[in-house]
Amino acid sequence: QVQLVESGGGLVQPGGSLRLSCAASGNIFTINTMGWYRQAPGKQRELVAGITSSGSTNYADSVKGRFTISRDNAKNTVYLQTNSLKPEDTAVYYCNADVYYGSSWRRGVYWGQGAQVTVSS
Repeated sequence: QVQLVESGGGLVQPGGSLRLSCAASGNIFTINTMGWYRQAPGKQRELVAGITSSGSTNYADSVKGRFTISRDNAKNTVYLQTNSLKPEDTAVYYCNADVYYGSSWRRGVYWGQGAQVTVSS
């Protein structure tokens, strides 16, 4: 099976920065798209940013110019650099990966456990 483990959440003041990491492990053959989603209390989970295996990226309008997604294919890891954080960025952030795994190249979509990001003075 495949596991995604996140790290890097925390409490930060408005205008501050955090870097989230998400490492995939298991019997992985290859990973297609990886992404970050977030869910604030009382709201639906929303896409923050995505990145393909070739490095093409897309962002939610609300984070463009402030957040940067990147990945290290050799480490099966995706990162989210968050800058100029605002209180409205407060949420649980989840990573997501579209993975081919196992000797028979089964495909599955996996989620991390979530990392709390709180932006407050």
